[in-house]
Amino acid sequence: MARSKAVRRTDIVASAIGLLDEHGLVGWSMRRLAAELGVQPSALYHHFENKAALLTAVAEEVLLRGRRPAEIAAWDAELHLLVVELRDAMRRHRDGAALIALVHAADPESLERPLRSALERGGADERVARVGARSLVRFALSHESDEPDDFALALGIVLGGLAERLVRQR
Repeated sequence: MARSKAVRRTDIVASAIGLLDEHGLVGWSMRRLAAELGVQPSALYHHFENKAALLTAVAEEVLLRGRRPAEIAAWDAELHLLVVELRDAMRRHRDGAALIALVHAADPESLERPLRSALERGGADERVARVGARSLVRFALSHESDEPDDFALALGIVLGGLAERLVRQR
């Protein structure tokens, strides 16, 4: 039996994103990805424990590609940017929102951590930071297809509510 050629983790993730864009999540499979890379499916499992781990890496790369370099001092400006980046990353890829939602369901901490950190810098206690971060991720997931002006208005309303909550909490 012929051995699979060596394939790098970064190549697998890049091809997986291309496959996602071409076929969506429904048409995405480990076998199809292996065929695309010209390797046996077992070569993928050398880098990823299972399909969920690979999808997590794909989602992380999709989000990483959406990050904008910026130095933001104000917690509310950072929250705004993080939510907009999340939405933009989901919109950039076919079934991006479904992918991010799937990974978030398995590991909510990865998306919520930076939002929670910004809220804590704004003075939120642990509960408000946790619930606020979770709410912002769910907001971005559920408003992924909104028109830009509607999304911006709705995000402003949500962030205004969080800011008001923090003022009352102090």
